[in-house]
Amino acid sequence: MSGWLVIGLMWAVTYPARLLGLSLGRLNLPPFWLAFLRFVPVSVFAALVVPDVLGSPEWARRIVGALAGGLLMWRSRNLALGILGGFAAYWAARLAGL
Repeated sequence: MSGWLVIGLMWAVTYPARLLGLSLGRLNLPPFWLAFLRFVPVSVFAALVVPDVLGSPEWARRIVGALAGGLLMWRSRNLALGILGGFAAYWAARLAGL
């Protein structure tokens, strides 16, 4: 399969989905769908993070880092502080031999 054919097929699949998402910005959605869509980023984030934390052989260190990062983000509402704190807790747990 040629590279151009693959690029064209990828465009044909992704462009309509993105166009639909962009066109939803002009719609007035019912309150149910607005409440439903409010939880999508949290669900996607959990689906990305939880398997990576719990499915690793070093899951204990990663749980320490994830909990520390989540707690910092929750209390400070600062994403950068949560990420840096999570990494610091992970490396502290690693250096402590956990």
